[in-house]
Amino acid sequence: MNSVTILGVRVDDVTFDEAIEWVAARIAARTPSQIATVNVEFIMAARENAAFRDVLNAAALNVPDSAGVTWAARRLGHPLRDRIAGVDLVERIAQRAGRSGWRPYFLGAGESVAQKAADVLRSRYPGLQVAGTFSGSPREEEDGALVERIRAAAPDVLFVAFGAPAQDLWIARNLRRLGVPVCLGVGGAFDYVAGVTTRAPSWMRRVGLEWLHRVIRQPWRWRRMLALPRFAWAVTANRSASPGRRS
Repeated sequence: MNSVTILGVRVDDVTFDEAIEWVAARIAARTPSQIATVNVEFIMAARENAAFRDVLNAAALNVPDSAGVTWAARRLGHPLRDRIAGVDLVERIAQRAGRSGWRPYFLGAGESVAQKAADVLRSRYPGLQVAGTFSGSPREEEDGALVERIRAAAPDVLFVAFGAPAQDLWIARNLRRLGVPVCLGVGGAFDYVAGVTTRAPSWMRRVGLEWLHRVIRQPWRWRRMLALPRFAWAVTANRSASPGRRS
């Protein structure tokens, strides 16, 4: 799989269809694998957090989750073929799971949000079998009990909504013990699926203005959105930081 390195973080050039087939292959092989949904905030956080950067670069698949990431890849001369938002990936995996018999587990988010998200997806995709839901916690001292709970449910896919970088560090720390073929951090995807948070209209997503909708709906996020101009400046100033594509 080809990839581009953006400010020290690997992002894979993968389409939606390829990502779903990749998931199918990992489930068939029963190989525990981690997916990260890389956006601008991930990359900027990884610049300051070496452990997070190492986890992202060691993940089996890093999908481009934001318009900022696809812009940066173009700016570096290595355009990506698709943008794969975490919430859309959850939907597509759930849709395929309904047809293929995969059993996903929903972990994280606020109280009862994981269950609401699972119920919504079950209603959309007949045949979807949910292995379980639990709010849980990414605290290391709770890892043992949480891993045992998930192992007992024996899911094929584990969606983890603890927010970054906690969800990605948690998956990397527990991946082998979990024994789940596909584990992916999904941030606020459960909130969107469950209707707790309203997603930006499709036209705003198409033109890369989803960040503006978030600021309008959630003004407290404005500090986090400062990562966007800092990211654009860093990419422009460090175009030579990317070694380009690799196979």
